[in-house]
Amino acid sequence: MKEKPKAASSITGRLNLYFGVRMLGAFFCLDLVIMTGLVATFFYWVEKQAPGSGGITERYFSMESEHLYYIVKFQNGGMSSYGISALLRTALPAFIFVLIVEMWVLVSGLSHTREIRRILRPLNDLARQTEELSRVSFDNDKFRILEEAISHMEPDARLVTGERELRSLEVAINNMLDRIRESNRRQSQFVSDASHELRTPISVIQGYVNLLDRWGKEDPVVLEEAIGALKNEADHMQELVEQLLFLARGDSGRNSLKPESFALSDLLREVCEECRMIDSGHEYVYAGEENVVCTADVAMIKQTVRIFTDNAAKYSTGGSIVLGAFHEESGVKYVVQDEGEGIAAGEVSHVFDRFYRSDEARNSETGGSGLGLSIAKWIVEAHGGVIEVLSREEFGTRFTVELPQSENM
Repeated sequence: MKEKPKAASSITGRLNLYFGVRMLGAFFCLDLVIMTGLVATFFYWVEKQAPGSGGITERYFSMESEHLYYIVKFQNGGMSSYGISALLRTALPAFIFVLIVEMWVLVSGLSHTREIRRILRPLNDLARQTEELSRVSFDNDKFRILEEAISHMEPDARLVTGERELRSLEVAINNMLDRIRESNRRQSQFVSDASHELRTPISVIQGYVNLLDRWGKEDPVVLEEAIGALKNEADHMQELVEQLLFLARGDSGRNSLKPESFALSDLLREVCEECRMIDSGHEYVYAGEENVVCTADVAMIKQTVRIFTDNAAKYSTGGSIVLGAFHEESGVKYVVQDEGEGIAAGEVSHVFDRFYRSDEARNSETGGSGLGLSIAKWIVEAHGGVIEVLSREEFGTRFTVELPQSENM
């Protein structure tokens, strides 16, 4: 015969016992302090009763006729006797009153059992349900029903056994299945999008290779055009593969940060200078505070700034691209703002999705893999920061990155 498991112990009872013992100990210490104070006061008062002509030579207690006395003898031969029993009888009502008050406070404190039980009822219910679940025997087919229900589930179905004892398990398993399905969906979408992005440059390369193989080798113009196109597509593929590897390492936790203290304002000025040298079609302006220092991975933060400036240059024809770093109460922030075409309201929430690009972006002029902003988002979140996007069509877009203090990383 199987031994029944012990019932779950009462959390309320344990709390009441704990606080009751502590309160009782506190009252005992209080009574001891009061009694010590009264005794000390009594002896101090006796000392003050000594005649001025001489001091006290002897002190002792004496028991006479079942009464306790405190005897004091003086140098001049005098003697005083103090009845301890009489003093105790005089103080007895006060002691009884104090004890009654303490008992009332103790009982009043213990009377909160019902309130404590009401507050802790969810925990007690959880313990009881866990205990009931632990008592479900393998012989009563409950787990066999659960196993069969799982084995016969459709790909997108939810687990339903119809058994009350297994309801909490149903919820936990369904939540786990939802997370697994969402993860698989994202992974499948990622692989599909990556395959699509790689298919285009591969097709271009194959096309030019076939062209050269047929008759282009003898035509200098066609040969030069083919070599340029092959080089561009190879560079594009290399960039795409590097971005995919970066995100894959990030998803698997293999991208490590190397934080160090640096001047964020100087880094943004440096990016401004670099952009001016390679892009004469825009005016790059630094309009932020000076000596804005933060602790982060310098290379990765610079990569995010370049991603935002490249994005601003792609989607704005001329005009200014403004960068700035600023101090914040909780850390620092930097801003990249353009005067470009802006982002439609319905697209703002998707700009950080992997491989997402608006229809206007899918042309030969802007190109891009659709991974840049996803990489920037990963880097910022890895630093514990957040990105805010503010955009209006025909007015431009502003990316704001807030980074926390170094101790919050």
